[in-house]
Amino acid sequence: MLWRRKGWLKKEFDLKLARQLQEMRDEWYEQKRLIEKSVDPSEDVLVALHIAEAKYFFLIREAKHRRISLKGVN
Repeated sequence: MLWRRKGWLKKEFDLKLARQLQEMRDEWYEQKRLIEKSVDPSEDVLVALHIAEAKYFFLIREAKHRRISLKGVN
């Protein structure tokens, strides 16, 4: 019984990771657009951009490690 559940849990957490990756990508792009539109961005905005970028690339590495495809995930 435990072995059947393992596949189900993996799919569930893979979907969760894919959704988080998409959300983080959107947040990162939003921060980039905000800085591109700013004349003199504050230090807080720059720090938020670097944090969002680091989170996004961390999630990309995790998705590659787990061999997750993002096709068809909404």
